[in-house]
Amino acid sequence: MIAAPVVVADELSETGEFLDGVVAIVNEGVVLKSQLSEQLEVISARAATQGIQLPPAEVIQEQILERLILSEIQLQRAERIGLNVSDEMLNRAIGNIAQENGVPFEDMPRLLAADGVDYGEFRRQLRDEITISNLRSIEVGESINVSEREIEQCVADLEGNVVANSEYSLSHILFTMPEGASADEAQEVEDLANQVYAQIQNGADFREMAVRYSAGPTALEGGALGWMQGQQVPTLFTDVLQDLGKGDVAAPIRAASSYHIVKVDDLRSADERSEIEQVNARHILIMPNEIIDDATAKQRLDEALAKIRAGEEDFGEQAKLLSDDPGSSNLGGELGWADPQSYAPEFAQTIRDSEIGVISEPFRTQFGWHILEVMERRVYDNTEDLKQRNCAAKIRQDKMEEESQIWMQRLRDEAFVETRI
Repeated sequence: MIAAPVVVADELSETGEFLDGVVAIVNEGVVLKSQLSEQLEVISARAATQGIQLPPAEVIQEQILERLILSEIQLQRAERIGLNVSDEMLNRAIGNIAQENGVPFEDMPRLLAADGVDYGEFRRQLRDEITISNLRSIEVGESINVSEREIEQCVADLEGNVVANSEYSLSHILFTMPEGASADEAQEVEDLANQVYAQIQNGADFREMAVRYSAGPTALEGGALGWMQGQQVPTLFTDVLQDLGKGDVAAPIRAASSYHIVKVDDLRSADERSEIEQVNARHILIMPNEIIDDATAKQRLDEALAKIRAGEEDFGEQAKLLSDDPGSSNLGGELGWADPQSYAPEFAQTIRDSEIGVISEPFRTQFGWHILEVMERRVYDNTEDLKQRNCAAKIRQDKMEEESQIWMQRLRDEAFVETRI
């Protein structure tokens, strides 16, 4: 059902001062001229830095506007179903960004300001990105299934595959077809893909062609997908990449509802084997609640620890009796072999600091109070496990991308959109 258009307020204040302009009405919302101008400045500056020649102003403006319209449609959809991103979730995401860049969380506003980025605007944009990502996970991702047979076939295909044993930096141009496209419409898309490929073969800059023609999410960034392990490369590209070297471009690849042109920006050999440190640990967890406060929870562990160390009680029996961890209490607190990094940070740190067979002092995590004992350590070759996980992730991502394009096109078709440029 198409929503009625929103009534737009005048663009001048009572004093006649220009406030902002509306460049698109999207259902009950709008896209403002200031949003369009801001994105145009960002993309123009990035293109200048990377030496990319942008298409004519009206073309790039239309592409940016379409991206903003799609974002607005998805944000409206998220609001309708009650999806929101809490400040805690947002701060956690910013904390991860800060950690990846080796800076303290509290320094982010200052560092962003030094680059001319307003911290409040940065938070707003990141919140929108997380909201849209979560929306797609709910509306598209939950309907995607990956079977054991698909994983087994993927792992078998990786054996001796040069792509799987390499890492790639790729760029990509996506040409989409309308849902339920006719034969003529499909042919038009195929012809366009072939024309763009011919231009690239004749010397056209791939990045400029991506900016001009691609419908992909990184189009305005020159189509760059960045580095990825060979096992994570979309299945659609795997066969053609085997015969490509650095700088090569594959002829258009047909998918169910799209065409793709992919370029190898760079590649390198990857380590075929993977080893990780694992520990076999056991713990006892006491969770504070309405009846047991924080101090009481710790005291119970102190008493249990004293009895275990004195030889009066067995660790496993105490875990069965006291532990609030439903997954391990019946197993005497045993967690099985695992990578320490898979646990909460405080738990992982205690594991790293513990000697084998020595029970830790009580310590706190987000779940409650713990004592733990590291029973064994080992270096584990997880190459096969990694292959299966990567295959499952790749198959899921392939399906997700294809279905997301169809889903977004459907949302776009159902929306009321009136552009004003």
